[in-house]
Amino acid sequence: MRAVRIPLLAVDGGGTKCLAVLLDESRRELGSGRAGSCNYQGIGVEAASRELAAAIHQALSQVQAAEADSPTVWEVECAVMGIAGLDTEYDRQVITGIVREVLANLSIRVRHLFVENDGFAALLGATSGKPGVLVIAGTGSIAYGVNEAQESARAGGWGHRVGDEGSGYWIGKQAITAVLKAADGRGEQTLLTDMLLPHVGLRQVDELFNWTYGPHYSIEKVGELSPLVSQAADSGDEVAAAILQRAAEELYLAARAVIEQLGMRDKSFQMILQGGVLQNDERVRNSVMEQVSRYAPGVVYEGAQNDPIYGVIAKGWAYLDRRS
Repeated sequence: MRAVRIPLLAVDGGGTKCLAVLLDESRRELGSGRAGSCNYQGIGVEAASRELAAAIHQALSQVQAAEADSPTVWEVECAVMGIAGLDTEYDRQVITGIVREVLANLSIRVRHLFVENDGFAALLGATSGKPGVLVIAGTGSIAYGVNEAQESARAGGWGHRVGDEGSGYWIGKQAITAVLKAADGRGEQTLLTDMLLPHVGLRQVDELFNWTYGPHYSIEKVGELSPLVSQAADSGDEVAAAILQRAAEELYLAARAVIEQLGMRDKSFQMILQGGVLQNDERVRNSVMEQVSRYAPGVVYEGAQNDPIYGVIAKGWAYLDRRS
């Protein structure tokens, strides 16, 4: 039996794709693999395991192709994985179990294993490991931060049923509520009625109720309503503008909670705003920036410097460097 030693295995396992990278002592890429989502909350444990295994196996195959003999055992010094869906201690147990089973099935022995939320990986990639706060508002929302001591904190990200405030889904859901309230006299009339109904293929407001509780409703479709709210607000619709202002306030509260947890209010740190809502809606983005700047004057707004996988890799090398 022949073993091959690999210093670092890095995995960015997001809700859309899973990317695995193997690196040698010179920090050169030995192999990489890509697969689909490995968020067990969205696709289940079995499917998440399959996608994670597929990405790692593809990376290993590229190393095998360069070897004269096919190895039967892989010895990895450090493996760092940022996996979507790791929100609670229960999630940690489930995901760690998935990871360990996948590694065992691929004959990978890992000496030091780190499993983190994929938001942490995105943060490290965005800031290149420096102190910073990352706020993401796409279909969902979350805030993540790391300080000078490499302590991390998060706020939000509790999913569409009980959280994700300020996200595209949340904004779309508020738009549906506003249309229904306008229809029965509990709310102000809004341009959203004439914009939202044809977008989802409906003619009357009462059909919106059936659509919302019917089989065509989905998180993604509701999230797609967010740009309509932006368009209505740009046209002077006060209801839409109020929805976007509340979204900005919710995202600010998430950022503030992280800054407070990490003791960064009086420090200088980077802040990165990502996701479709923050990147495409200037009204929301500017409001978040203004509120955070008033609370923490040392904030500096930056664009993301690297993809999340580079943050995972940076964490792995930082650990290995400390041990050398």
